[in-house]
Amino acid sequence: MTGEFEHRYGPPGTNEVRPADHDDQVAARTLARRTPAPVDLVTFYDSIGDVTWADVGSGYFLGPASDVLLGLQEYGVVDIGTDQKAYGLVIGSNGGGLAYVAGSDGAVYRTRTASLDEPELDKVADDLRQFLELLERSLTRFIADGEPGYL
Repeated sequence: MTGEFEHRYGPPGTNEVRPADHDDQVAARTLARRTPAPVDLVTFYDSIGDVTWADVGSGYFLGPASDVLLGLQEYGVVDIGTDQKAYGLVIGSNGGGLAYVAGSDGAVYRTRTASLDEPELDKVADDLRQFLELLERSLTRFIADGEPGYL
């Protein structure tokens, strides 16, 4: 992707899926202990440190588990509004100011605005696996025609 990107747009930014290191794995286990985080999110963070695709559309970013913990410490959980027991953890963004939130039910949501104070959320995937498949499709589409899709 980056070779074609450079030809079209100039030098690429960071575009990588970084494997988890020891610190990432410790943060994933801490996340599992401190919250009832979905099992697939903890499993993801045990293998993947973070995803940074700066040049796909406005960018796609899934921060490391340590960032999720920091956000939890600073801002708390996100009310996803489906019921009083439902909450979410901010796991990344689309580079355009919208956040991705992993719900306690395992679903992944996207905010409609950049604010998390009283967020309006749209469900974009039933679970993390489906969300990652949508990200992969966005990358594939971007490589093919320069359009990243709707995520």
